[in-house]
This record gives sequence, structure tokens and C-alpha cells, in this order.
Amino acid sequence: MSKRALKRQLREGAFDAGQFEGDDKIRRLPLDRGWSPLAHHNDDRVPGRDQGYLKTIKAKSEGQQALMDAIDARNLVLALGPAGTGKTYLAIAKAVEALESGRVGRIVLSRPAVEAGESIGFLPGDAEEKLAPYLRPLYDALSDRLSMKRVRALMSEGAIEIAPVGFMRGRTLNNAFVVIDEAQNCTYVQLKMLLTRLGWHSTMVVTGDPNQSDLLPEISGLAPVASKLEEIGNVAVVRLGDRDIVRHPLVAEMLSVL
Repeated sequence: MSKRALKRQLREGAFDAGQFEGDDKIRRLPLDRGWSPLAHHNDDRVPGRDQGYLKTIKAKSEGQQALMDAIDARNLVLALGPAGTGKTYLAIAKAVEALESGRVGRIVLSRPAVEAGESIGFLPGDAEEKLAPYLRPLYDALSDRLSMKRVRALMSEGAIEIAPVGFMRGRTLNNAFVVIDEAQNCTYVQLKMLLTRLGWHSTMVVTGDPNQSDLLPEISGLAPVASKLEEIGNVAVVRLGDRDIVRHPLVAEMLSVL
């Protein structure tokens, strides 16, 4: 039977589903249940078969496990360590987990807009377009935990906010999960300002590598701030090392000699 004839039968209500019995390539859609965009309407999904976009994260080293435990136990966590130890990724993964579970109402991600050793000159566009290259690593980490469509929707709703450090002054961040990335490029005064943004029912994670600052060593404030906050019992300072690097094994070998 031609497609045109099938469409005519459907339109006229003369379609006979029985004519396809025995054809294993054609299956009737289930009418007893339907998919809903609301999560609580999909509780009957079969684990392992109906997979979600969000992946379960597991620590790949003792240092990463210590960082994850510290984030669960403390409202303020400083994660210091070399590149590739998963500092930013774990922090953003925990932020997404807190948002999806309803423990916080929004995610605030921030990093300093500092050029990494070279000048990129004038950037066209509005403020958001000018700052996009600096904030791109945060978008990448978010898109790995959520689909970009979901990220854009949450950003339009205000549930996810990505902003440079300079836009954080004067704010109080309540009911939020705050991640300050690349904190080694913040001065002591900037870090003091950022840490005092912490509000009620909020968690803040500050990540950075004091040995990879794009500022002069005496200007970067991450190392002195971390050493002072280590004396406070309610603040967790987690120091990751080369053994916690989860990138290519050559990264750990290079960092041991560079």
C-alpha cells in the first residue's frame, strides 16, 4: 500500500492496525503511560536502560575524595593543586548536584578576566561577548554535566550565573553554590572581597594553583589566604598533588620537572 493511501485511511478513520500484525518492524506506541518533562512523572524509568544526561561522578584519587567530602561537610572550601587534578570539574559537578537536588536555588560561577601571558587586544561586541573567552572553561565544565540546551535554559531563568570577579563586589549570595575558579589570578584584596560574599545557606568553593599564576608572585593572594584560613576549623583547605592528576600521565611527569 502506498504512503498516500495510508495517509488517506488515517485521515478518514479507516486505518486497520491489524494488517500489520506479524511485522516485527512495526510496534504500537504505549498508550498507558507517556513521558513528561517533570522529573517526578518519570520515576518508573528502568535504571540502566533509560539513561540520563547527568553522569555519576566518582573520585579517582584520595585527594579528589577528600575534596568531595570537604564540599559536603563545609560551607567554604579552598582546593589548591596543579592542573589536571579535577578541582574545577568536581566543584561544578557538586554545584550541579546541589541545584538539581534542590539544596540551593542557583549556581554562581566566577573567575578573573586575566589574559594568560598574552594580549588578545580589542574584542568586539557587548560585555557578555567580550568576557566569553575568559569564561569559556566554565561553560565547558557545565556542558559536560548538563546539556547545553539545559544550561541555556537555566541561565535564562537566572538559576545559573557566570560572571567575572569584577562583577561580584557589593553582592550577598544567599541560597547559592558559588565556585571561584582560577583564584591564583586574584589579588589578596579581590579574594577577601569574594570570600565575604558568602551568604546564608550557601556553599563556596575556591579553586586555583598558586604555582600557575599569571600575576606576579607577590601580587597573587591565593597562597597567603589559604595559609591563614587553614587555621579556621570551619574552613576546609584541600591541597591536591601530582598523584591526583587525572589527565594524560605525561602531565604529571612534566609538572614534576617544570
